[in-house]
Amino acid sequence: MKYIVVVIFFVTVIINPAVSQELDSIPNLKSVPYHSPSPPPEWALLQRQMMEALYPAAMEFVEKYTNPDGTLIWRDEWPGMDGSDDGYESFYNFPLYYALGGPKEIDLLSRKLWEGVTRQFTGYGQIVDEFDAGYDWMHHGESYTYFYFFGLADPTDKKMRDRATKFAKLYFDDGTEKSNFDSKLKLIRSPLTGSLGPRFVNTAEDWVTHRPILSNYPLPYDDIPNVTSGKDWNNDNKFQFILEALNNRMMKGDVPLNLASTSMMLNAYMYSGEEEYKVWVTSYVNAWMERTEKNDGIIPDNVGLSGEIGEYMDGNWWGGYYGWKWPHGVKNKLEATTIGASNAYLISGDDKYLDLPNAVIASVSNEAKEENGKKLVPHRYDDRGWYDYRPMQPMYPTHLWYMSRKNKDWERVKDLLDPEEMAKLNYRKGKGDEVNTATWLGYLEGKVPTYPVDILKATYNEMLSRLDRIRKDTSTPDFQDVHHWLNLNPVVLEGIVQTMLGAPNHIYHGGLLHTSVRYFDPENRRTGIPSDMAALVEQITDAGISLTLVNLHPTETKKVIVQGGMFGEHHIKRVNMIDKYPYQFDTIDHKFFQAEIAPGSVVKLEIEMTRFQNPPTYAFPWHGENIPEREINY
Repeated sequence: MKYIVVVIFFVTVIINPAVSQELDSIPNLKSVPYHSPSPPPEWALLQRQMMEALYPAAMEFVEKYTNPDGTLIWRDEWPGMDGSDDGYESFYNFPLYYALGGPKEIDLLSRKLWEGVTRQFTGYGQIVDEFDAGYDWMHHGESYTYFYFFGLADPTDKKMRDRATKFAKLYFDDGTEKSNFDSKLKLIRSPLTGSLGPRFVNTAEDWVTHRPILSNYPLPYDDIPNVTSGKDWNNDNKFQFILEALNNRMMKGDVPLNLASTSMMLNAYMYSGEEEYKVWVTSYVNAWMERTEKNDGIIPDNVGLSGEIGEYMDGNWWGGYYGWKWPHGVKNKLEATTIGASNAYLISGDDKYLDLPNAVIASVSNEAKEENGKKLVPHRYDDRGWYDYRPMQPMYPTHLWYMSRKNKDWERVKDLLDPEEMAKLNYRKGKGDEVNTATWLGYLEGKVPTYPVDILKATYNEMLSRLDRIRKDTSTPDFQDVHHWLNLNPVVLEGIVQTMLGAPNHIYHGGLLHTSVRYFDPENRRTGIPSDMAALVEQITDAGISLTLVNLHPTETKKVIVQGGMFGEHHIKRVNMIDKYPYQFDTIDHKFFQAEIAPGSVVKLEIEMTRFQNPPTYAFPWHGENIPEREINY
């Protein structure tokens, strides 16, 4: 498959001579001029409009639901262990919006809001010493995706960098009973961990806010005494038996869900470059690969404190916390293994780690059946064997193909997804911004040429819909649950990420954002595509991408630094301008280059790259080897 990238820029820039001299000192920065005047395509105008509209939308949301100190306008008390993730989720993608080119004000605001949520949920009791006291890594993932994006927005913030180290070190083995991690066995010691260590025993209060939600799911076990239905979560007398079963069977030892913790380690590594974080990530993912191999190719969902599979489950490899049976089945294994394997691949350059999520897909694909032309795979396993047959959500095999770029993974995605989804966008808003991948694949295959316009219009409409709900919201804090604001956040980025960066958006429950390219504004010395510019990744292969850059400004040349990968992990070999004859071929041999786009130009480029060749880092092009530190007030 051949890929072409076209970028259109329309930007007004006042060049600061001092800044220009500093940029000249960027090591190995090659600047390439491009001239190709043309009217801007519709997608470029929509992308630019979306980038500009998100800021006032975000401000209206923040002004209605937060106090001047960044805390949420809400109740004075909130019980249980659930909550801090939902506070952070309410603004989780604000720093990403800034990193992509949003206004500078959104960067400082996002940091202020993070501080506000941290203080507020410390008061509620969920957070201790700035980190969640003890919860699972699905919910930690929801919380700390927000935190990881600060590294993309501005990695020089000393306060956030120090926290990155402090949080990662919570999962180093300190040799005490309160250690979250067993370095000898390479296991996280409980499904529920945090700043207070592993949580082996839960109380009724820990689960009080989650009980109504879990009553809608199947029971974790079918042999709990006196319990016959999921509705018994809401029965105080019967809930005690459920709680006892959870404590006895689930709360000690490791589970696949913990693989999302690798993002926290990689986050610390990309600030510092310290080898210990790399070793932690690769050794932990390797441990789960060994457990999967030992279990005949099926990842077990529970490993005891001795390292034995099924230690507290009568030898069963299923039955663990967020495992093959309860509550979501295969979904959590697909998410966590894809997150862990992608992180290990990113930090090591070795694609062998993708074997782990591939094994999960193989486990259920081998049991698949077809109904009405659609492939159904089992989503759960227990004593009855494989059951709960449904289509697999396309975003999981899509992420694996995106990381591997192998033809067999591309064909597997097409085999598993619904062909109708690939042919036409039927937009839906997930909890995150990552579920609309099938039609994006159809676009990459050349079957849905209108997709960039379609997804940008759909996400713009979603933003407008959320603003309408915000304006009509007359609820008061006493009647707002902890998910109230995250369901109203109008910053919707899926269309921008897919079109501008050439990637599926990150896996919501703690995944890092792996992309084809990233942009920096050299004139203003900041992250993100310069104002009045647009970019579209049109094709993707193992050898590179096709990129279109657009300069929407009619009289000024615009400069943009294009980096290989979100973290500089890809090495750009050559850039070819293919929309004019004779073709322009420029050797780059570096992880980034500067494109100078003439006024009103639409420039189509083929970027050849070697993927995963460079150590990942948050460093901006002008930072060099070591990221400087500074104090930022917010």
